[in-house]
Amino acid sequence: MSGKTLVVVESPAKAKTIKKILGPNYEVKASVGHVADLPQRDLGVDLEHDFEPKYVVKKEKQKVVSDLKKAAGKAERVLLATDPDREGEAISWHVARLLDLDPQKPLRVHFHEITPRVIREAVKKPTPIDQNLVDAQQARRVLDRLVGYNLSPVLSAQFRQRALSAGRVQSVALRLVTEREAEIEAFVPKEYWTLTGTFDAGARFAAELYEIDGKRVLDKKKENFLITSEAQARAVEAEVRAVPAWQVAAVERKEKRRHALPPFTTSTLQQAASSRLGWGAGRTMRVAQRLYEGVNLGPEGPVGLITYMRTDSVRIAPEAIAEARAFIPERYGPDYLPPKPNYYRGKKQGVQDAHEAIRPTSVQRRPEQVKPFLSDEEFKLYDLIWRRFVASQMTPAVYDQTTITVKGGKFTFRAAGSILKFDGFLRVWGRDQQEEQPLPEVDAGAPARLVELASEQHFTQPPPRYTDASLVKKMEELGIGRPSTYAPTIDTLERRAYVERQGRALKPTELGKRVIGFLVEHFPRVVAYEFTAQVEDRLDEVEEGKQAWPAVVREFYEPFTEELSRVPRKTCPVCGRPLEIKVSRYGQFLGCTGYPECTYTEPLEEKKEAEPIGEDCPKCGAPLVRKWGRYGSFIACSAYPKCDYTRDEAPSTGITCPKCKEGEIVQKTSRRGKPYWRCNKQGCDFLVFDPPTEQTCPKCGWIMVKKGKREVLKCSNPDCEDYAYPNFKNRPPRGKAGGGRKKTRKKGAAKKKAGPKATWADLEPFTAGLEEAERRLVVQVEGEGVPLEQAAANLGVTAEEAAKLHKRAMFKLRMAYGRAKKSA
Repeated sequence: MSGKTLVVVESPAKAKTIKKILGPNYEVKASVGHVADLPQRDLGVDLEHDFEPKYVVKKEKQKVVSDLKKAAGKAERVLLATDPDREGEAISWHVARLLDLDPQKPLRVHFHEITPRVIREAVKKPTPIDQNLVDAQQARRVLDRLVGYNLSPVLSAQFRQRALSAGRVQSVALRLVTEREAEIEAFVPKEYWTLTGTFDAGARFAAELYEIDGKRVLDKKKENFLITSEAQARAVEAEVRAVPAWQVAAVERKEKRRHALPPFTTSTLQQAASSRLGWGAGRTMRVAQRLYEGVNLGPEGPVGLITYMRTDSVRIAPEAIAEARAFIPERYGPDYLPPKPNYYRGKKQGVQDAHEAIRPTSVQRRPEQVKPFLSDEEFKLYDLIWRRFVASQMTPAVYDQTTITVKGGKFTFRAAGSILKFDGFLRVWGRDQQEEQPLPEVDAGAPARLVELASEQHFTQPPPRYTDASLVKKMEELGIGRPSTYAPTIDTLERRAYVERQGRALKPTELGKRVIGFLVEHFPRVVAYEFTAQVEDRLDEVEEGKQAWPAVVREFYEPFTEELSRVPRKTCPVCGRPLEIKVSRYGQFLGCTGYPECTYTEPLEEKKEAEPIGEDCPKCGAPLVRKWGRYGSFIACSAYPKCDYTRDEAPSTGITCPKCKEGEIVQKTSRRGKPYWRCNKQGCDFLVFDPPTEQTCPKCGWIMVKKGKREVLKCSNPDCEDYAYPNFKNRPPRGKAGGGRKKTRKKGAAKKKAGPKATWADLEPFTAGLEEAERRLVVQVEGEGVPLEQAAANLGVTAEEAAKLHKRAMFKLRMAYGRAKKSA
């Protein structure tokens, strides 16, 4: 025994931070997520024995487990410090099982924040593993496996397409998105008109027509309207202009207080990051994870900047409130501190209140102070979290609100305005909503004169498509999913091509609509909002120790299998038995369940027959047909192979090709799902990888393309000095005269001294030429200092795949840098 304590955490980045805090007497190792799970190719659940799961060590984690066993064998004691939630508790339980540790002994520690004080106190007070938390996670995992393993093959067979999936939460989220799209498609806009008058009652102000004969022009929900056509609007205008006298009927002044919002929960953080920063839920959680796990703050060393980021609670620790109450009057003055602390109540008490809200680990670490140590996105999110927490403990903002009512004949006009009297918490949080314009001082009973009258046409708008923020909010309102599931659910819908993004909005694809239609028809209970929410509540009861987890699984599984048994299956044309999805080294296919007696098979994906499009081939005159290839549909001559005419069938940009001056630039999709743009004229090889524009290069006249998030305009001409991509045409020839034998150094000859190694600052400008996955990985590892294992987890790939991506990306960058250096 070495006398050291082994601490097992999930993330390598967290391990590095904690190691520096605890010092040499502790060895800190990372499990890099789950080390054990249900098998990939088998159900892994014993249906005959209370759904007992059969766990196996993941293939990619065998070395991790081996290293943990070696370290545990040398250590005097082992502490398990995975994340403080269900998933983390289950990981600790699996690690304890694999290391032959007793989970009932005190070996579990919880780090709700990664700070020296909290970590040193936590390792002194270990507790047994909470079996209730483990059971709740186990129940969720078994439920998801039972649904996915049984339902996903049904979808693939039904739609004759690979890689389709269904899930207990995923499918319900997809139903929300598709039903909203159905509302938008069925929406019929209604016309309505508003009238605005400018009045002079000693001072001028604008007021809107509010009532006619005591009837509201617009109701509060803007569903019923009094003026619905231009003819009506003109008639009302004429009547208003004919009113002989107007009077200020009432002036109402009152003070309005606007209270601060509570500190962030997981869902409200994702919503605020979406609305203020334009981020998706997945990106928000990845950045928050880095802030929680720790950042090196120079002299202070590594420290976690925020508390744990997966929480439903708005509760704040008393010491954090005390620190904030000491900081606010010192920084902003005594008027900004309320007499008593602000306390907030969450929507749901009990098990979901186990963690604090998301807050900075210390308000003394102001965003501007730690900015030099953070990446741009880390700073933006930390600044948002810090300001929300500090604002939550400040006084309300105070407005002076004024309402002026003007009457004349049967018409009533009303104007509303407000002035910010005291900014309160808005001093820190900022004014995130459009405020009303102030109104002048006028007296009630004073005569008024109509100076100007204008009418405006409006149409009601359909409900907006869901964004990450609004979808998470709706799921939270319905009780679907939990903080740890929101971001992965949206990512899965995108990855399966069930939804696509249009700006920030999520739009269901045709595949997504067909899949959810099938599920609603055949599995109404699985995708029912109420039933899914009930399952979540039952999982909470398991976590609280009020319910046995097999009973919760059975409540869901029995109606699910009943619905599954009623789904019509494709049958074998030879023997009549059902066909099922099978897998070979060549991929998935449909095979008879009577194998080996019946060996009938057929391809999973049906081959589409060529479709005539009603046009003749411009090359030979034969009919043209639509065909399908690996990159989608295209137009070809029916006389192939005698005639090889083809053209792209893709969305046209309407931009003429700058190279051939005849074809149009169309948008295509690569095998990896990435867009690119090319000329649709046969024989023209014009190709760009960024959106083309109609703007032309001032140097050569070719079109410009938008590169990167900042949409910098670059030229599409390979011969132009402003070319958007690395120019291989100017690459110097290799070897003697461009193709001779490579020169070799004579034995004993002095090796040419290499120049200084290229730094990241040298290589970074060339990242635009990388593939997206390569670019994201190398920016995290080389630019932001994220460990390779953590970057792999952020991208959702294995460590081995990440290592290959990193090696390939660095090779490309060094080659591009070398070429640029030579040409210079």
